[in-house]
Amino acid sequence: MKNYLVVQHTYSEFLGLVESQLEKRDIGFSYFRPFVGQALPGSAAQFDGIWLLGGAWPLTDREHVPQLDDELNLIRIFQKAQRPVVGIGMGGQMVAVAAGGAPEAEPMHTARFVTARMTGAGKGDPLAEEMDGRRLLVMYNGDVTLPRGVEPILEDEDGHWLAVRPDPLTYGMLFRPEMKPGMIEDIIMEAKHNPAPHIGELLAEVRMEWAQMQETTALVLKALVTALSLMQERRKMPVFNLKVESR
Repeated sequence: MKNYLVVQHTYSEFLGLVESQLEKRDIGFSYFRPFVGQALPGSAAQFDGIWLLGGAWPLTDREHVPQLDDELNLIRIFQKAQRPVVGIGMGGQMVAVAAGGAPEAEPMHTARFVTARMTGAGKGDPLAEEMDGRRLLVMYNGDVTLPRGVEPILEDEDGHWLAVRPDPLTYGMLFRPEMKPGMIEDIIMEAKHNPAPHIGELLAEVRMEWAQMQETTALVLKALVTALSLMQERRKMPVFNLKVESR
C-alpha cells in the first residue's frame, strides 16, 4: 500500500481537506510530530514520499522550530531517494531553504487570499496551469528569499512567489490547499499557536470562499498526482520481524 510520511508542526495544522483526496486514491499517510518530541525517520525507505505541513513561526526562530536542520536533511534524503516531496505553508518554505533559499524573520504574519499568476517557468507545469488565475489562501510566517536558479512557477499579484518546483519530484507551496474553516477555529484556540491578529476576519472570508476552496484542493491533488506520480507505489525496504527463540 502507498504510504506517505507527513510531518506536522502544530496540533491544528494537519492534512485537513487533502486527507479525503488522498484516501479517494487509496493513498495512506503516517503522521510524525516533532513539536511534541517525536523523532523523525532517518530514512525514506518505508515511505512513498513526504508532505511537510504548515506551522506557526518563522524558520529563523530556532526556539520554536528547533528541528529545522533535521527536516531539511530529511527533504534531501527523500530527494536523493527520488521520492516525491510536497511542502505547504512553512513546509513550502522548508523546501525553498533546502534548495538554497535564505529564511527571513519578517513579516511575522502573512495570512490572506491572493490571486495566483503562472510565471514563464510555470508553463507546462500541471500545478501552475491549474492554479493560474485562482484565488488562493496563503498562511505562513516570516519569508524565504529564493536562491539564484530557482524560479517560481506561481506568483501572487504583487510578484511574491507562491510555488516552486526545484526538481521534478519536489514542490514547495505557500498557499494552503489543506485548510478548512474548522482548522482555523482550532488555530485560534490552540494555546501555543501564533495566529495572525486578523485571524477572525480571515475565518469569515474562508467560510465565504469554502466552495471555491474545496474545488481548488481537488485541482491541486489532480495536478500533483499527474506531476509527481503519487499513485505510483515506490519500492520499499521489507520490515523484518525478528523473533528470538530459546534453544
